[in-house]
Amino acid sequence: MPVVGASPLQASSRHDGEPLPRAQACETHTAIVFFAGDRAYKLKKPVDLGFLDYTTVTARRAACEREVALNRRFAPDVYLGLGEFRTPGVQEPEPLVVMRRMPADRRLSRLVREGVAVDDVLRAVARQLAAWHAEAPRSREVDEQGTRDALSSRWEAGFRQVRALADDGAVPDGVAEAERLVRRYLVGRERLFDSRIEQGRVVDGHGDLLAEDVFCLDDGPRILDCLEFDDHLRHVDGLDDAAFLAMDLEQLGAPQAAAYFLARYGEYSGDPAPSSLWHHYVAYRAFVRAKVSLIQARQGAPGADAAFRRLVSTALRHLRTSAVGLTLVGGLPGSGKSTLSGALADRLGVTLLSSDRLRKELAGIPAEQSAAAGYGEGLYTPEWTARTYSALLDRASTLLSSGESVVLDATWSDAAQREAALRVAERTSADLVALHCHVPGDVATARLSTRAPGASDADADIAAAMAAGEQPWPEAVAVDTSGSLESAVARVLAVVRPWGTGQAPVFRRPYMEPD
Repeated sequence: MPVVGASPLQASSRHDGEPLPRAQACETHTAIVFFAGDRAYKLKKPVDLGFLDYTTVTARRAACEREVALNRRFAPDVYLGLGEFRTPGVQEPEPLVVMRRMPADRRLSRLVREGVAVDDVLRAVARQLAAWHAEAPRSREVDEQGTRDALSSRWEAGFRQVRALADDGAVPDGVAEAERLVRRYLVGRERLFDSRIEQGRVVDGHGDLLAEDVFCLDDGPRILDCLEFDDHLRHVDGLDDAAFLAMDLEQLGAPQAAAYFLARYGEYSGDPAPSSLWHHYVAYRAFVRAKVSLIQARQGAPGADAAFRRLVSTALRHLRTSAVGLTLVGGLPGSGKSTLSGALADRLGVTLLSSDRLRKELAGIPAEQSAAAGYGEGLYTPEWTARTYSALLDRASTLLSSGESVVLDATWSDAAQREAALRVAERTSADLVALHCHVPGDVATARLSTRAPGASDADADIAAAMAAGEQPWPEAVAVDTSGSLESAVARVLAVVRPWGTGQAPVFRRPYMEPD
C-alpha cells in the first residue's frame, strides 16, 4: 500500500530471541494502518473520493468485510478477519481489518530498490496470478467490463477526475496527448477486445497489484491488498491485472524485471496478446496511479506532485509504443525494399507481409519456386496483381484490428493501391508511414544479377519495364538503401517512431523471451 506522510515500515517477523517490532502506523489516501506486535489493523478513512464513499460506518464495515473475503483468495493465512474498536461515548464501534504483520524487509519493492535478484519471486507471482485467473469466476457481468467500450469509459472517467483535480483548472502536461492516443488506439481495436472476451481472458482479478503489497517469504510470495471498493474495477482482462505490477516495477527503476514478469505471466497463462495491448494496459495502470498521486498531492503528501508527473510520462511512453502502425515499404526490384522490410519488422517486433510470397501462396506454389514470366504475364498480370494487393490489405486489416502492427513489402507503384492502403489505415485507426526505397541504377542492376533465387522473380528487364510505369509517390519518405542496412534502418525508425526507440520496456511473447 502506498505510504503517505511516513517512511517505509521497518517491521520484521519475530526471530528466535528477538523482540517483536515496535508499534507503528502509516496512512494511505483511503486508510490508516496500525502495526502492533505481530498484527496489522487497517481502518478505512471516512472519505468520499467520488469513486468510493466511506463516509458512514456501515459503508466502512462492508468495505472491511469485502476486503477480507477478496484478499483471502490470494493470501488466506494473512487476512485473519474483521475486528473493531470502541470509543467512549460513541455507540457504534469502528470496524477494521485484522491481518498478520508482514516483514517489511521482505517487501518486493524494497528488494527491487536494493538491487536484490527477484526473478524467482516474479516467476512465482506470475504463476500464482495466472493460476488464479484460470479459475477465477467468469460471467456476463465480468465480460462486460472487458469490452473496448468499458475500458474506454474507465479511461474517460480518469481523464475527467484528473482534470477536476487540477488546481487551476488547466489540463496537466501530457494529459491531452494521452487522451488522443488512447482514443485512437481504442477506436480501431474492437475486434481485439471482442476476441479477448471470447478467449475467456476477462476475469475477477486482483485489481491493484503493486510491488509494495507483495511479500517475498521463504515459503512463497504473499500478495495483499486487492481492490475491493468497486467490483467493476476488479473485473479486468488478466493482462491488465498483471500490467499493474509491471508498471510498478518500471517505476521502481526495474524495466527489465517488468518485461520479465509480463513474459512469465504470458507463458503461464498461455496468452497470445499482441505487444500493443501489453503496452496499452501498462499505460492505463500508470495513469490510474497518476490519478491516485494527484489525490495524495491534494491531501498534502510530499512528493506526490512529482510522482504524478512521472507516472503521466510513463503512460505516454507506453501509449506511444502501443500505437498500431501500417508501414508501406515500396520500390522497384533491386531497390532493397525487401531487405529493409525484414530488418524493420524484426527491429519493431511486428508482422511482415510480402506481396511476392503472398502472390505465390495464392497460386498454390512454394515461395521459393520460380514463376518467372514476361512483364505483365503469368502470375504478374494486372488481374493477379490486383488479387495479390487485395489479399495483402485484407490480411493487414485483420491484424491491425487485432492490435498487430504490420510492415507491407511490395512495390506500391500504383497510386490506387496506395490509396486502398490509406483507407485500411483510416478504418483501423493505424498510423500510416510510406517508405520509397531507391538506389542508383547500376546498384540495382548489380543486385538483380547476383541475388540468389527467392520469392521475387523480377530481373533487370522486368525492373526497367516497371520503372517506365511507376507513378509518382510524393507522400512517401525516400530511403536510399545503397549504404549500410543499419544506417537505413536507423533513418527509417526516426520516421516510424519519431519519439525514439527503447523508451519503454520491450514486451515479447513468452517464446521470444530468454529465460
